[in-house]
Amino acid sequence: MTETAFWHPFANMADVTRSRLTITEASGNYVYDDSGRQYLDATASLWYANVGHGRKEIAEAIGAQAGKLAAYSTFADMTNEPAELLAAKVAARSPMPGSKVFFVSGGGDAIDTAAKLARRYFHELGHPERQILVSRQDSYHGTHGFGTSLAGMPANRAGYGDLINSVAQIERDNPEDLAALAENIGGEHIAAVFVEPVIGAGGVHLPPPGYIERIREICTSIGALLVIDSVICGFGRLGEWFGPERFGVVPDMISFAKGITSGYVPLGGVVVSREISAPFFEGKGAAFRHGPTYAGHPLACAAGLANLEIMEREDLIPRGRTLEGTLAEALNSTLDSPIISEVRAGLGLLGAIEVEAEVLRERPATLGRIQMAMRERGVLVRPLLSSIAVSPPLTVTEAEIERISSAFADSLKQVAAES
Repeated sequence: MTETAFWHPFANMADVTRSRLTITEASGNYVYDDSGRQYLDATASLWYANVGHGRKEIAEAIGAQAGKLAAYSTFADMTNEPAELLAAKVAARSPMPGSKVFFVSGGGDAIDTAAKLARRYFHELGHPERQILVSRQDSYHGTHGFGTSLAGMPANRAGYGDLINSVAQIERDNPEDLAALAENIGGEHIAAVFVEPVIGAGGVHLPPPGYIERIREICTSIGALLVIDSVICGFGRLGEWFGPERFGVVPDMISFAKGITSGYVPLGGVVVSREISAPFFEGKGAAFRHGPTYAGHPLACAAGLANLEIMEREDLIPRGRTLEGTLAEALNSTLDSPIISEVRAGLGLLGAIEVEAEVLRERPATLGRIQMAMRERGVLVRPLLSSIAVSPPLTVTEAEIERISSAFADSLKQVAAES
């Protein structure tokens, strides 16, 4: 393998330079490498190819928009038609009536936007003491400044020195830990609580029954904002547009990215409730001095509009719910393997299989071996800490889910037999 100048995210480049998988084409639920070999994309790339690959409508929408207006700033009073149209569609589908949409370039941007806006909102209300931002153990909120500081995965914070102050963490599955935190430090100091409906990159952890609802209650009682991080869970992954609808919860903000364009063009944003946007939109208003260069980028928004049209025309949003049992059953079959200790699935079209802790202690390379064994069988999966995750496109078929199950059975048998 030749040396590369491309530094990959989340990669030990000493390993990457010895082995790379070059993806050259994609169509439907499959991708192809530079030798022409086909792979079932069982992770929707990085949780985002919700409508599958190679959608001509999206490519054509991007091309048509490029021919009219490829790019222009939306700072201050500048705007463009695709941004206005997409913001209106996203707001109309959110669980917060009268919401506003702040566009950014991706999920990490969205989290930093929500974090800064939470603090700035309370500043506008005359309560600058509300600065503490709360996250959960095992959570993942991107890799920007606030997202790194909020990370519930210690490895994502290690080695970067002092991070952003006034950040606290609570137990992953115990909502009363938030109540205890508020009592200990004073709830009047908490600005916002960040919650993934289903924790994604931290290992695909489903919330205990009543968890999201109780967190909402506590946030309301202490006057803190609830920010639902739906970067992974949004746009059909949980069978709803954003995710909190599964729990009957109305948050104050929702961060989104990935599925908004199915990854065809980078785009993210924050849906902001009417109450939280009011100090900036009403009366004399106030400038929120924040935003990336490409906020409301016309090509990205054109892609988003075409993507949402596909989702609605093909009724893809409910498939995250209708297929969740099929995927859970497929993954539960891996419990027959002596190296698998747990399956986490059944809420949305995503799941993970947990490798026995003792196996990982004795053979640290086990996750990589499972990934490669699956790849040899033409199925792409993703290692996460101590587990292997799957999150196929919403267009996946039951036969393809069965193929994932079959590939796991053979791969786990192979890896378990290795010394």
